[in-house]
Amino acid sequence: MNTDFDVVILTDSRYLNDSKTDDYKHNVYYEDRLVYHALEQVGLKTLRLAWDDMFFDWSTTKAVLFRTTWDYFDRFPEFSEWLERISKQTILLNSEAIIRWNIDKHYLLDLQNKGIHIAESHFIEQGAKVNLAQLHDILDWHETVLKPCVSGAARHTYKLNLDNLAAHETQFQNLIANEAMMLQPFQYNIVSKGEISMMVFNGVFTHAILKKAKAGDFRVQDDFGGSIEDYTPSEEEINFAELAVKACPELPIYARVDIFEDNDGNIALSELELIEPELWFRHHKEAALSLAKGVKQKLS
Repeated sequence: MNTDFDVVILTDSRYLNDSKTDDYKHNVYYEDRLVYHALEQVGLKTLRLAWDDMFFDWSTTKAVLFRTTWDYFDRFPEFSEWLERISKQTILLNSEAIIRWNIDKHYLLDLQNKGIHIAESHFIEQGAKVNLAQLHDILDWHETVLKPCVSGAARHTYKLNLDNLAAHETQFQNLIANEAMMLQPFQYNIVSKGEISMMVFNGVFTHAILKKAKAGDFRVQDDFGGSIEDYTPSEEEINFAELAVKACPELPIYARVDIFEDNDGNIALSELELIEPELWFRHHKEAALSLAKGVKQKLS
């Protein structure tokens, strides 16, 4: 089948254009341009569009590459329908199957079953008849973090302790009536030492970033004032990240493996991001070419 493009890079409409006044938007645009030029460099005809573009014929591209579709979790029903429809017209990178697997944090249990050490977690299914006090009593956890199983950008993520459970109970009941949630012991080393993001393309580690929360917060995302810096991981950390990616149902083109030192001093997986993770190409421009070469190999 003849196509006009080899790869369309997917963003959301907020980030289609560069900004001279908003550093956040500029970084998104700049990093997507690095990927664009890397794809062109390996001979792939490329275009960048919002994923919900109503006028583009998605059958005219060999593949679409999810990059900065950062509104998908706020529009999940619409995104899910779009994902199913577009997967019949072109190749998705990463694939629809692995995206749907990765969207729901129950995937952590699959990785745990394959020997990947994850953050200690308790899953609370939608409609469960339980309250926060009961959960903390049963689990014997005193300080925890509550988050949805389908989420992004720390949506509905709360730090709990035995003194504030009652204040969060109504919110918890409202959430659990509509979606599955997960509860984890609070990880003190994430606050004191930070969380490491390991970038892995086609199963091979390229670079890492250390994320730290701002003083008084526990969320490392820059949306909440967190900071980032370059990080040189140990061989043990690199091996952990690559093994985590290889434990996926299929090998993803790109992955971000978020790891930390857990309360027992062990390397643990916090998240495995396979949908639209920030990959910090601006800190390691060569990684964009590693991604592009993997995409070309996939399409050959």
